[in-house]
Amino acid sequence: MENKKKVMVTGCFDLLHSGHVAFLKEAAEFGDLHVCIGNDENVHQLKGRYPVNSQDERRYMIEALGCTTRCHVNKGYGIMDFIKELDEIGPDIFIVNEDGATAAKAEICKERNIEYKVLKRIPHENLPARSTTSLRTECVIPFRIDIAGGWLDQPFVSAYHPGPVLTISIEPTLEFNNRSGMASSTRNKAIELWRTSIPAGDSEKLAKILFTYENPPGTKEVAGSQDALGIVLPGLNRLYYNNNYWPEQIESVHDDEVLDWLESHLYLVTLGPRTSDYAVLDNTNLSEAGAKALAGAADNCWEAIKNKDAKAFGENFRKSFEAQINLFPNMVDEAILNQIDSYKDIALGWKLSGAGGGGYITLVSEKPIENAIRIKIRRRDSSN
Repeated sequence: MENKKKVMVTGCFDLLHSGHVAFLKEAAEFGDLHVCIGNDENVHQLKGRYPVNSQDERRYMIEALGCTTRCHVNKGYGIMDFIKELDEIGPDIFIVNEDGATAAKAEICKERNIEYKVLKRIPHENLPARSTTSLRTECVIPFRIDIAGGWLDQPFVSAYHPGPVLTISIEPTLEFNNRSGMASSTRNKAIELWRTSIPAGDSEKLAKILFTYENPPGTKEVAGSQDALGIVLPGLNRLYYNNNYWPEQIESVHDDEVLDWLESHLYLVTLGPRTSDYAVLDNTNLSEAGAKALAGAADNCWEAIKNKDAKAFGENFRKSFEAQINLFPNMVDEAILNQIDSYKDIALGWKLSGAGGGGYITLVSEKPIENAIRIKIRRRDSSN
């Protein structure tokens, strides 16, 4: 009798649901299925909270499924917590879903001559699509993507030259990792304040409440206000900073045609959260010329988006990122730059989410990017 292939999958698998089961059953079609789950401490490190179900509970439930051969608890930490298990199990095939696909995982499999497969999220027939995020809470508080000009919301940067930060408020279609440049820390504060949704009222005032709640008197490292504004203000926003924590001027785009166009050109690729010892401010190169270049690229992005000019948008998106890493070289390292290089033939522009050091590569492209995350911009008339 021919030996079946070994198949390995990895993930948190908290609050086991029909989406998990559909994924595991499909993965098991390729061979004997080994499921590797994140240990409780690593889930806490990545997500900022402990799982609802402990690692022992999760292992028990997964091993109770008829499609699994064995469940292992990963001993490692970080997004690549499964390396020791990968080498111990020695699978023939390593399987991820679209949300979990990364270039780093593909490269690790290539180095070990392991087949790497990406499965689409397809619910079992007649069942609704499920995710742990949707089951955990009905919280609809959005995340934030900074499109261009990030760092100008800090007075120690805009003091050199004023300029805009462009942000979009995005629907929580998946649970973005903490410390990944999606304003998750500010969003967590918003959840403390408002629980499941942004209340009705003046959006700028609500953003100011959130900003002051996150940065009480005596705060040494003040979180930039683009995070609070980017979460609370729907649509695309241009926040103009001039040596202050709060913008002098706010302009917004709510035109569906423009927002649809922007959504269709943005792709996110997972890198993994910043490490706890990441220190972007340990190495800076602040200057008037650098801040001016950042401001100019952000302004050009704003015009390109309004004109729906993909080439100009991609070019200035990239220039904004180049200006950022000129000012803050620690935003990137060789591994991050190598991953960005792999998309340069297909993308028009690229940058890292937030302050860099990990998180997500955000790409501008007219062509579909395989296994990338798509986003949904929150509209002005969306329910909060």
